[in-house]
Amino acid sequence: MTTTQYTAFTAPHYAASTVGNEILQRGGTAIEAMVAAAASIAVEYPHMNGLGGDGFWLISEPGKAPIAIDACGTAAALATPAFYEGKTAIPSRGGQAALTMAGAVAGWQKALDISAGWQSAMPLSELLETAISQASWGIEVTQSMSDASFKTYDELAHDEHFAPFLIKGKALKKGKIVKLTQLSATLQHLADKGLNDFYQGDIAHQLAADLEDAGSPIRLADFQQYQALQVSPLSVTTKLGKLYNLPAPTQGIASLIILALYDRVVHKGKTDADMVHLLIECTKQAFIKRNQFVTDPSRLSADFDSLLTDDALDEMAANIELESALPWPHEAKTGDTIWMGACDNQGRMVSYIQSLYWEFGSGVVSPQTGIVWNNRGTSFSLEPGHLQYLQPGMKPFHTLNPAFAELHDGRRISYGTMGGEGQPQTQAALFSRYAYHNQPLDKAISLGRWLLGRTWGDQSHNLKVERDVAEYVGDDLISRGHDMVVVDACNELMGHAGAVVLHPDHHTEAATDPRSDGKAFAQRFQPAAEA
Repeated sequence: MTTTQYTAFTAPHYAASTVGNEILQRGGTAIEAMVAAAASIAVEYPHMNGLGGDGFWLISEPGKAPIAIDACGTAAALATPAFYEGKTAIPSRGGQAALTMAGAVAGWQKALDISAGWQSAMPLSELLETAISQASWGIEVTQSMSDASFKTYDELAHDEHFAPFLIKGKALKKGKIVKLTQLSATLQHLADKGLNDFYQGDIAHQLAADLEDAGSPIRLADFQQYQALQVSPLSVTTKLGKLYNLPAPTQGIASLIILALYDRVVHKGKTDADMVHLLIECTKQAFIKRNQFVTDPSRLSADFDSLLTDDALDEMAANIELESALPWPHEAKTGDTIWMGACDNQGRMVSYIQSLYWEFGSGVVSPQTGIVWNNRGTSFSLEPGHLQYLQPGMKPFHTLNPAFAELHDGRRISYGTMGGEGQPQTQAALFSRYAYHNQPLDKAISLGRWLLGRTWGDQSHNLKVERDVAEYVGDDLISRGHDMVVVDACNELMGHAGAVVLHPDHHTEAATDPRSDGKAFAQRFQPAAEA
């Protein structure tokens, strides 16, 4: 008897989710579906991610340990403190903010190489076809994109090359159509020549020239020397199962510590307020360790596995009190990105995240390619001795961290979100609601959330709580000492979360965040002969 097969895909923009689902239904792998969706969402959500940004992958085959891909860029050879002489900090916008290589496209290729070992590969032209058409025919401006456009207008609109992301020189309004014809041509070129052209071919030459003209320290040699890396993910075992995330330079360690600590203190909680409070206090302990240790892998002063031992976690858990909040704030980390998840008909799963960092990244748009360049390098410091001190070849701190879990009951979960500081917190909220408190997957994501610290587009370090959470636990949180402010319910500040679950009986679940423009698919796989 043939086992019924299922697939699932979720993304924070419906167009990307649709193309990912279509690739899965045509028999493509979870990786192929993800590359197609990554190209699509680079077009549809250009304020949050793109070919000029970075990516991180967690890839799981049934019965095998997950593997990870680090596709984040390193600082250019000319990106030295001397390059920024006279400045106290790296600029957040403009050519000098564009100082790290873009790794996303190399990550696509690295993942596709793995996929080709699973089964016969789909043509790259087929994977990029939808994104090419979307960029050519035009994208509809979402509320998220409009908000980003108005927010960044004063900073970015003066640059003539930023014109593709304006309409007649004005900020974008929801519902308007934007055509990205240069980006469409670039995607078509990559489809014809291969993704490696981004680093070794015509696209590399065009990007290097445009970046130099914009005042960036990046040169052609930086493109030619870059490689995405397959790395071993971090993991921690809890009462419910084994959790995975990315190592340095990401904050994946923080995501794992939060849930490992919650696993130790969840029994103390009896109410909804207890759950929220305990997760916030777990977050504080995790962020203290993150800020103390996370940096370029070559600079690490501690083995991250040592932070996940029982002794280390027990020591952190001892600092968590049920009735009182640890005083805060601390140095916060910003970030802006997209997360997507996939499961193919063979049970292979992907958790993937792709980002430019701030809205529209550095604001530098390559006129020859239509690609927006990231500003991830602003995470570096110009202060000698600082944990994030700028040096060529180093990787900056990354808020990005896709998550994956294998539960003892046989469920496998790909989950994640965008949102800077909010990423580990939202991961913990949705995972704990679903796995510990047995909430339905969609409800675990849609229910009100909270955010300690700073998210994309925000500077404050306090505890932000959505109105619907505040209405039933707000007074309780304040009484325990939390410095709390209330924000609107279903607020984009809280990120765009999603999750895909594969059950032991092979059926799938998928959910996306009502705070995004996303869509989720979970359905029976029907080969072409049956469809």
